[in-house]
Amino acid sequence: MTTELPAPVRAALDAANAGDVDAFLTCFLQDGMVDDWGRHFRGHEAIRRWSDREFIGVHVSLEVTDVATHHAHAGEVTVLAQVGGDGFNGPSHFTFRTDGDRVERMTIRA
Repeated sequence: MTTELPAPVRAALDAANAGDVDAFLTCFLQDGMVDDWGRHFRGHEAIRRWSDREFIGVHVSLEVTDVATHHAHAGEVTVLAQVGGDGFNGPSHFTFRTDGDRVERMTIRA
C-alpha cells in the first residue's frame, strides 16, 4: 500500500465489508454521490437504493490491494480493491473525494 486511508474512506470500506448500509451512508455528506460507471446516485436515499441492489445488498466484500493519493486533487484517494460477493467480482478502482470527515463522492471504475 502506498498510503494510509483517510478516516471517512476507511469507515466506508469497513461498513461495506460489515454489510452495514446505515453506517455506510453516514460516511457520506447528505448530498454525497456514488458514480458507478457513469450512473450517478446523489443523496442518502439514492445511494441506499443503489447499494441495496448492487453493493451491500449483494454481500459485497472489498479487499484493498493498493491505495494512491492524488496530489493534483486534494482530498482524493484511489483504492484498488478485489471485489467479491454475489454481484460483480474482480478488481475495481474506487476513487473517493472527501470533504472534512465525510465522503463527498465515490467513483467506481475497473
